[in-house]
Amino acid sequence: MAILITICARGGSKGIPGKNIKMINGKSLIYYSIKTAIDFAKEFLGTKVVLSTDDAEIKAVVNNFNVEIDTEYSRPEFLASDSAGKIDAIKDVLSYSEKKNNVNFDYVIDLDVTSPLRTLNDLKDAFELLKNDSEAYNIFSVSPANRNPYFNMVEEDSSGYYSTSKKGSFLTRQSAPNVYDMNASFYIYKHSFFSNNFKGAITSRSMIYEVPHLCFDLDHPIDFDFMEFLLVNNKLNFKL
Repeated sequence: MAILITICARGGSKGIPGKNIKMINGKSLIYYSIKTAIDFAKEFLGTKVVLSTDDAEIKAVVNNFNVEIDTEYSRPEFLASDSAGKIDAIKDVLSYSEKKNNVNFDYVIDLDVTSPLRTLNDLKDAFELLKNDSEAYNIFSVSPANRNPYFNMVEEDSSGYYSTSKKGSFLTRQSAPNVYDMNASFYIYKHSFFSNNFKGAITSRSMIYEVPHLCFDLDHPIDFDFMEFLLVNNKLNFKL
């Protein structure tokens, strides 16, 4: 079984400048994702880890970790813009890695640098769920949503008034169907996902892994401050 783990890290970031290598609790943010990738690779023989970036500084930081990760690939400029899709970027580095290693990878695991609050067991458990479902194309991490479209999320209708985004007769949020936020921590794909040329992570045969602890991605500077507070003050109930 051949597995590729992709660490995708663009150089440009408008929300949090330089966030991929920004220091958090004494380590570069990208370190946490690479550590999980390396720990996974130690348990699953045939796993390769590759960095996808367009930024020389990010490459230099990763090379200084002195771990077994391929940093030779350089993401093309057309896949490094704000409008470039993540799936296309993964497909490009997958093609590079398959040619370089002369192997067809059975699975691709993408670890998002900006959502590092995952554990090795999270990754292993999600991988087993996907592996044991012969029909599924992929699995991605989620957390319970704070708002529910059946109960307290609204949108404008054709008359200009507002009502719940999804229809149902639910008097409490607890009685409404469970909904989830994609927390962007990890995505695991079977090779068939890419063979079918899907453009987004959500397909007709996608699975979810509900992360059993706090997990969120960094989008605004305040998110970074909050995560750093949790790490520095040992406020997490799990170990990265």
